[in-house]
Amino acid sequence: MPRQVDYDSRRRRIVAAAFTLVSEQGLEGMTMRDVATRAGVSVGAVQRCFSSKEEMMAAVVEDMNERVSTRVRDRIADSADPDSAATMLKHTLAGIMPHDEPTLAETRAWLAFAAHSAVTPALAVVQRKHYEGLAELIALLLRTAQASGDVRSDADADGEADALIALADGLSMQILTGRLTTDSALATLDRQLTALRAAQ
Repeated sequence: MPRQVDYDSRRRRIVAAAFTLVSEQGLEGMTMRDVATRAGVSVGAVQRCFSSKEEMMAAVVEDMNERVSTRVRDRIADSADPDSAATMLKHTLAGIMPHDEPTLAETRAWLAFAAHSAVTPALAVVQRKHYEGLAELIALLLRTAQASGDVRSDADADGEADALIALADGLSMQILTGRLTTDSALATLDRQLTALRAAQ
């Protein structure tokens, strides 16, 4: 058991080091040697945890996905109406957008991985699964909100889910480049969500 715990701890440390390097320097900075140095382990230790750079990249993306999911769950739990589908929808979309330095680092890393997935099939699979799961969740929340009368009954849940995810991704880029502030980006998101609301 101690050996397994040590392996898991080392793997988490390596993933954290790889994420930090990508967020700071892009994928060029995520060499096995540099990751090992940042994690405080040997190159051999990195290679025992990950057989290739692509496998390590996939692990970092999975870790980022889990981090975002945890943040979204926390935001929903702390909201005034955590059981409302409309609340869940808003906080799910807002939670994937950057709002402080740690989430800006996530967005920088995410964009680096997204670009690389275009030429790395294994990484593209991880990214695609994330987006498919997110689209299913957003569509489910929209349908639930339609059933409760919070979203227009004529809205196409699947189509609107894709549009909202694309909007959140685009707004994240605008925040990252400094064209929009977090507040102005969230206001844009709110306007789109307001347009989906059912007439009261």
